[in-house]
Amino acid sequence: MWDEFAIFVFVGFLAQLIDSTLGMGYGVTSTSFLLGIGTPPAIASANVHCAEIFTTGFSGLSHLKFGNIDREIFKKLLLPGVLGGILGAYVLTSIPTKLIQPFVACYLLVMGIRIIYKTFQKTNPKPVKANLSLLGLIGGFLDSIGGGGWGPVVTSSLVSKGNEPRFSIGSANAVEFFVTLAQSATFFVLIGLGSLKIAVCLVFGGLIAAPLSGYICQKLPSKLMMRLVGLMLTVLSIGNASKVIYLLNTSK
Repeated sequence: MWDEFAIFVFVGFLAQLIDSTLGMGYGVTSTSFLLGIGTPPAIASANVHCAEIFTTGFSGLSHLKFGNIDREIFKKLLLPGVLGGILGAYVLTSIPTKLIQPFVACYLLVMGIRIIYKTFQKTNPKPVKANLSLLGLIGGFLDSIGGGGWGPVVTSSLVSKGNEPRFSIGSANAVEFFVTLAQSATFFVLIGLGSLKIAVCLVFGGLIAAPLSGYICQKLPSKLMMRLVGLMLTVLSIGNASKVIYLLNTSK
């Protein structure tokens, strides 16, 4: 019992540390670990979504404390992100996700490579805050459809447009709390959330990591953060693409 508790707490800690520091990866990291130790997919997904309500909330407060939130970005992403998350959760219960996953994987791979490339350019791009409402809508929708992806889609787009990585990550993390809350409520109404006993351990580990990641996010140099975001996104998208290809081949 205590061994399992320690494992789930560690999973929550590692996933939150990655997500809150780089602005992405909680869902993918935690779900991958849970599936790797034999947790059934439905139980893993239900617990991760539930845990994210608490971890994203605490992470958002941490970023607020360290001054990592841009109010304009936050306001423009909030409502569209929530609406996109609700719509995506509804659609997810109606159509096979394998029809959309290949497009998401390709998009994320391109964004990851683009971000890394930008860190080696001498010119400093000017921040672009146009069309953030559309970005929030798409990010919330794809996050529900793909079982994760708010950070990779929204944070990567903000950074690639020239916005300060610190504020891109902090603002996206803060909005993610409200998106996750809306998604979880929608899933609960439509299909229920199943067993949630693992969620407590994930939340506990995440709460330990959130303050540390907020501090790291504040201190890391911008170019280093951009490269970490790009590298993280590229690795995740390659793994996601490989998973999609495997599933498509096994379904034939």
